[in-house]
Amino acid sequence: MPKLAANVSMLFPHLEFLDRFAAARAAGFRYVEYQFPYAHPPEELARRARDAGVQVVLHNLPPGDPQQGERGIACLPGREAEFRDSVERAIVHAKAVSCPRLNCLAGLGPADEAHRRVLVANLRHAARRLGEVGIELVTEAISTAAVPGFFLTGSAQAVDLMNEVGEPNLRLQYDLFHMQLMEGNLALTIERLLPRIGHLQIADVPGRNEPGTGEINFEFLFAHIDRLGYAGWIGCEYNPLGDTREGLKWARRYLS
Repeated sequence: MPKLAANVSMLFPHLEFLDRFAAARAAGFRYVEYQFPYAHPPEELARRARDAGVQVVLHNLPPGDPQQGERGIACLPGREAEFRDSVERAIVHAKAVSCPRLNCLAGLGPADEAHRRVLVANLRHAARRLGEVGIELVTEAISTAAVPGFFLTGSAQAVDLMNEVGEPNLRLQYDLFHMQLMEGNLALTIERLLPRIGHLQIADVPGRNEPGTGEINFEFLFAHIDRLGYAGWIGCEYNPLGDTREGLKWARRYLS
């Protein structure tokens, strides 16, 4: 049975962010993830998760300046000191909620050697630093349809990057929505890359809505992932078409 985590940055959008922890538990989720928690005090996030009875399993490193359209700074030359500071900030938030895993967004930039070198060095630093405090680092490829100009766009590119970084504490966050848009062949790719995958995320294609609204056969994929022995979490990172709870009919068999 897949361990589903509600992405409370996207689910339950009618509620204030801090109220979504309790809403997720009421809907049957035992696990949550979120994107960028940095507008909220770490201790308040910890209290909301504890009071709701949910475990936080993933969030992202700081994205840079979203007002300027930044989607991560890990590949940006000249921002290395800021990136290292962002790792420390993320550690504070992750430790407060006992989050075992942080995702590093590569950022926007041309796929040239200068940006690649910076990204490799920053991922190596983050993997080592997070390893010191018992937190796993993941990084993800994102589709160009969702984020034009994103540096990291495919699973093969991501694995090559991880090999170059050479740190066992760096794994792949494989997002089925992005990879269906970019590559397809989800079942065989997950099977081939399973030892490198640290986290999965889902949304249907093309609308990035809940499973059952698009072209991906999630019932088949969940059974396939179970057969492969994947023991991690699957983050529900999608935009509900309507009421979140009404849209969770696809997940009833997996929730408690």
